[in-house]
Amino acid sequence: MSASRVALVTCGSIPELNDDDHPLLAELWCLGIEAEPAVWDDPAVDWGSYDAAVIRSAWDYHLTPAAFPAWLARLEALGLPIWNPAPVVRANLDKSYLKELEAAGVKIAPTEWVKRGAAANLDEILAARGWDDAVVKPAVSAGAFRTSRVRRGREDGQAALDDALAHADAMIQPFLPEIETEGEWSFVFLGGEFSHAVLKSPRAGDFRVQQEHGGRTERREPPPGLLIQARDAAIAGPRPWLYARVDGVRRGGELLVVELELIEPFLFLSYAPGAAKSFAAAIKARLSNPRPSPRT
Repeated sequence: MSASRVALVTCGSIPELNDDDHPLLAELWCLGIEAEPAVWDDPAVDWGSYDAAVIRSAWDYHLTPAAFPAWLARLEALGLPIWNPAPVVRANLDKSYLKELEAAGVKIAPTEWVKRGAAANLDEILAARGWDDAVVKPAVSAGAFRTSRVRRGREDGQAALDDALAHADAMIQPFLPEIETEGEWSFVFLGGEFSHAVLKSPRAGDFRVQQEHGGRTERREPPPGLLIQARDAAIAGPRPWLYARVDGVRRGGELLVVELELIEPFLFLSYAPGAAKSFAAAIKARLSNPRPSPRT
């Protein structure tokens, strides 16, 4: 019996995967699985030659909002199992999924939603909400793309909102000072189980916690109460999933969820010994039972 072949899906800017995923590649080979990077929009990739595709670092999907769903549909037409499954990925493309989490009882960061092309006045929105310091971002974005910290009474804030609305629906949220004082938590779930958590902090003078923007990351053991809330958020989102990451800040004893990442989250595998091995084992289990079961 030939070995299973798995595509670890990435993007053109990092065709060999990001460094954090290299241990996963090695662990899969140790399990007898022929895993290799594959750029999602490379026309030369023969997707039909694989037994499954695991989306890892397709970090430019938001730049081509029509092409990425079309690629998902193409893999579905081929009958190729995708993880996370295409319906889950589609449901997670637009951050309006946060509305569904909130309706399910998950506490999210307060959010004002503005439709694309709307003639929205930022100062009026901030005044109505009682926010002086806020963050504007597109509802379809990744890696802090077109994300700006804005303040009431400044013209650059309106320009940031107008720019976001020219391309997509937009979100306005109050700036969460906990990001500066404690940081933003990321809870990583692999194969349906909690794996590890990290705490991310922005560099001085910035608000973005991503490493490419100078943010700092350290592994931390999360307070049990926060972990329970993060798990509840992961369960409340679309399922089934192979991997999930819940991002949020602690306010008092509560987790305010900022994002539930089910498409291509950075999983901080190198921060947790054994995480890559567990992830590889979860992928192998999916290969044995490749068809996603209906959400219960």
